[in-house]
Amino acid sequence: MTRLVSIDGAIFRPEEAKVSVYDRGFLYGDSVFETIRTYGGKPFALEDHLARLERSAERIAISLPVPREELGREVTALIQAAREAPEGGGAAGAAARGVVESYVRVMLTRGSGPLGLDPALAGAPLRVILVEPLKPLPAALYRDGISVVTTRTQRAGDAAPGAKVSNYLESLLALRDARAAGAHEALILDPSGHVVEGTTSNVFLVERRPATHESPEDPGHLLITPPKEAGILVGITRGHVIDVAAELGLPSCCEPVTMSRLLSAEEVFITSSLREIVPVVRVDAHVVGAGVPGPKTRALHAAFRKKVGLGGAPLPWESP
Repeated sequence: MTRLVSIDGAIFRPEEAKVSVYDRGFLYGDSVFETIRTYGGKPFALEDHLARLERSAERIAISLPVPREELGREVTALIQAAREAPEGGGAAGAAARGVVESYVRVMLTRGSGPLGLDPALAGAPLRVILVEPLKPLPAALYRDGISVVTTRTQRAGDAAPGAKVSNYLESLLALRDARAAGAHEALILDPSGHVVEGTTSNVFLVERRPATHESPEDPGHLLITPPKEAGILVGITRGHVIDVAAELGLPSCCEPVTMSRLLSAEEVFITSSLREIVPVVRVDAHVVGAGVPGPKTRALHAAFRKKVGLGGAPLPWESP
């Protein structure tokens, strides 16, 4: 497949796509976005993503320039056009080679206007859709797990909690520091020291439940993730993981996560649309659990892959 861009419904090659330097998304980060990946060439949870895009836009007073249904059709059409572009050998060639998965970034800016912070200066909202070939994480990260670091920083969405805004500077700097420390991700702590989320991910932990009179020997486990009230970006994959946990009989709850709770967890993992579920085996200098991806994380990931239609495919940690 090839890379393509849609601007207000018109399709361009990347080198031909142009947006005004007076667009407020460029000038002020005055925009919202969604990232969507495909399975079998089809965008997964497209309606969920577009509904969240609309909610994000409402939080910062941007109106969708077209109905959500039309935006969905534009996403689907751009994915198909990218698969059938000449560089890809046409639809027949794509079919012969098998489906090449892609991911989509849908952006909505307040539009262009004269310099000035006043939102009233903006013209009509601008919508931009980008389609890129998906490059999966190396299998070793799923097989062996990742390291994360913790950091205190203001998050991009703190001014509009729950909105997926495009100004990711603080997260970008936190991620840069994480990579400099040899870690894959940074987990954000709020002013009270609670773990909130990753720079581009949600965080989960698996705890052993206290023994009870009903189950004194095998109390089972509990899946925990920070609540919406903590100001997190409620991830689409996060919701599906909670659903598959219920299908597996693993109870879950949304509760505040302190550092001590995180460090005492048997398993920790992060979730995102592109990475799915990635096991965490080290937090700062602390080894999580046994220091290897845990069985609950593995079971949840396998169930998630089955849910998206990849039940018979090799699991990410099984890939060469």
